Parts: sequence; structure tokens; C-alpha cells
Amino acid sequence: MHRTTRIKITELNPHLMCVLCGGYFIDATTIIECLHSFCKMCIVRYLEASKYCPICDVQVHKTKPLLNIRSDKTLQDIVYKLVPGLFKNEMKRRRDFYSEHPVDVSNGSNEDRGEVADDDKRIITDDEIISLSIEFFNHSRLGGAVEDKPSKDQNMIANKRYLQCPAAMTVMHLRKFLRSKMDIPNAYQVEVMYEDEPLKDYYTLMDIAYIYTWRRNGPLPLKYRVRPNCKKMKVSHAQQEGQNSASRSGPESDSASDKAGSPSGAPSTSSSLPSPGTPAQSPLPQLPQLPQLPQLPVNGTPAAAPPPTPSRSFTQFGGGGSNKPRNVTLNGSATSSG
Repeated sequence: MHRTTRIKITELNPHLMCVLCGGYFIDATTIIECLHSFCKMCIVRYLEASKYCPICDVQVHKTKPLLNIRSDKTLQDIVYKLVPGLFKNEMKRRRDFYSEHPVDVSNGSNEDRGEVADDDKRIITDDEIISLSIEFFNHSRLGGAVEDKPSKDQNMIANKRYLQCPAAMTVMHLRKFLRSKMDIPNAYQVEVMYEDEPLKDYYTLMDIAYIYTWRRNGPLPLKYRVRPNCKKMKVSHAQQEGQNSASRSGPESDSASDKAGSPSGAPSTSSSLPSPGTPAQSPLPQLPQLPQLPQLPVNGTPAAAPPPTPSRSFTQFGGGGSNKPRNVTLNGSATSSG
């Protein structure tokens, strides 16, 4: 794509300025031998005393150098269009001069006298008001199908609308005005056109008048069309589909990651831990419960019977599982248990 670059007027000054007076060209005149340009008044005065070009020193003419110079209207129009206010100031100076020095200038043009009619103006200033007409671009007139358009007011589409806008207004401003005036949603885009060619957003009305040679014989004819914004719609659909697929695959991916993280064949945590109400099982054999030993009297006084204790299972580490009586000695007397 072509990039739009803005150039400062100071970068073009060497091509727009006269080397004799140091100002911008006024009535630009070019020497046909070397194609160097100067102001008309400057080069005429210079050639009265010299027959050579002031820049390259090429001989203009042996005897009559004024025969080999030509007025350059194209260059002068470029200078007037690029330098803001130059044309307007020059026309004012000419009118003031001829009002103070009445001279018969019937042979000169209106521009020479500084009296330029609106229809003859070739130069447009930034602060000038331009009349334009805007209407809907009917594609069926060109033999094509009518595009879909979200129109609420058929009269607004069918009829022309006339506006007066400054010459410095851009196409982007005009698009925003149409969108707000017609309540066009953001899902649709508005294009401003000249005849059947879409215009760039950075074009000003002055640029359009210069590019398409608007002759001021009527309002600047512009058109517009409304069509779906395909790029935004595609992006929104793609995002919505991506979100739906992510929401569907989310739980499955989580469960799959859990399965992938756990070792195969390993029991689950809930099955490996015993419940609080379930006694722990030991791989070693359990011994039978031993009977409670009787409480012997101490110092002749019988002891109170202890409260019953719950039965417990004992685990014998390293011993056999046989139940044999054993001798117990208490206070010097032997008793047998078992």
C-alpha cells in the first residue's frame, strides 16, 4: 500500500522561489534554452542588461533575449496552490495599485488587474466556503446490483442535500457527519465518492476540487454509499467461535490434564485413605484379647474395681501367635494368668 507522507513547504522552497528577488514566483516565466524559471518582472529587468541565464550562464539570445522566455501558468498555479494566502494577497496588491495609479489596462486580463470572478478562480484558500451536494450512490445506474443499506429515510437517500463547508474540511469529517445524521450503526461503513471513485479520508475539499478540476459552475458533486463492514464482521465471528470452542474444550482439557498428571494404575486418594469410622487394618496377625487381671488387696484393704475398659487389639511385633499362661509376681506372691 502507498503511504501518505506530508512534506513541509520549506522543503519545496528551492523549487518555488526566484533567485533574483528571493520571493515566491509571481507570474512565473521560464527561459526556453535552459528551463530555469523566474518572476516575470525580475527576469525582464535582468535581461535588459545581460543576455545570459542568471543560474547556468547559458546564452538566452544573441540580440533579443525576451524572445526566448515564456510564461509558465502551470508552475504559477502550483505556487499559488502550495503557498497559503499568496494568491489572495497578490490580487489585493494589484487592485490597490491600479486604484492608486489609474492606467488603461484594457488589454490585460482580469487577473492582471486583480479582479477575478468567482467562476474564473483557479485558486482556493483554506478559509474559503465551498458549496457541495451530497446524494446516495445508486449502483444500479451503472448496471450493477443494489447493495444492502440500512436506510431509515428513503427521502434522505433519494434526494440531494446541499452543504456549505470550509475548504479545509476533510472527507473523514464528512463521513462522521453522515453517520451521525443518519444514525448509521458501526457495523456499516460510509464511503464518500466523486462520481464512482471512493475518496481518501485525508482529502480536503480543496484537494478534491484541484484533483478533479472542479470549475465552480455548480456545487461540488459528491456521493456516498453504505455497506457492511466486512472486516469487523469477520473478526467478530472468529472471536465468537474461538470463545465458544474454548468454553467447550475447557472442562475436557482440565480433566484430561488431571488424568495425564496422575500415574497410571495408582489408586485414587479417596480409596487409599481410611474413613474415620473404619479401624485400620494391619498386615500382621492379631493376638486374642487377654483377660483382665484381678485387683489384689493392698495393706488388707480391698481395692475398688476399676471401670471396664474397651477392648483393644494388640499387635505383636516379632513374636508368635501362641496363647500360653505366664507367671506374674505381685508383692511376693505368685499368680498364674491365662
